[in-house]
Amino acid sequence: MDYFKERRKSFIEIGNIYFWTATINSWIKLLEQDALKQIVVNSLKYLHKKKKIEVYAFVAMPNHMHLIWKTIEKNGKETAQGSFLKFTAHELKKYLAANNPALLQSFAVTAHNKKFEFRQYDSLTFQLLKRETALQKSDYIHNNPLSERWQLCTDPINYYYSSAKFYETEIDDFEFLQHIMDEF
Repeated sequence: MDYFKERRKSFIEIGNIYFWTATINSWIKLLEQDALKQIVVNSLKYLHKKKKIEVYAFVAMPNHMHLIWKTIEKNGKETAQGSFLKFTAHELKKYLAANNPALLQSFAVTAHNKKFEFRQYDSLTFQLLKRETALQKSDYIHNNPLSERWQLCTDPINYYYSSAKFYETEIDDFEFLQHIMDEF
């Protein structure tokens, strides 16, 4: 069997830059509250400080997130992507158990290794090889909150849980952003 066909679509190879999308299970708007979007940001910040990832662009939307990122090395035995997903799921579960148990139950699953599943499988992942594609995906990420479906703001820099402000002002409110053009 072909080596690449055996890999999951969400496979991320260390050292390469990827556009990555994770969708909340059943498209539930889990990340509507800022406190829950902050869990995503905290996980990215932690992995960046440990020099496990570089983040070039991101947006945390109510029911999905987009990233342009690069993994630098594993986080112990786990991939950086695996650590991000595991930590985020653990923190979401903890927050919901304390603040919204009914919503937590909407993510319940019957599996031998977990009780809750917050994201859909497989995440959309593809490697960015060209400057033009990287810029197009960065623009897509930054304009996602303005889309007709969402209308979360009228200017990308006004949507806090995004890297759009960084690209317009060079102010990094999250302390983990790097400009994509530094790589292309």
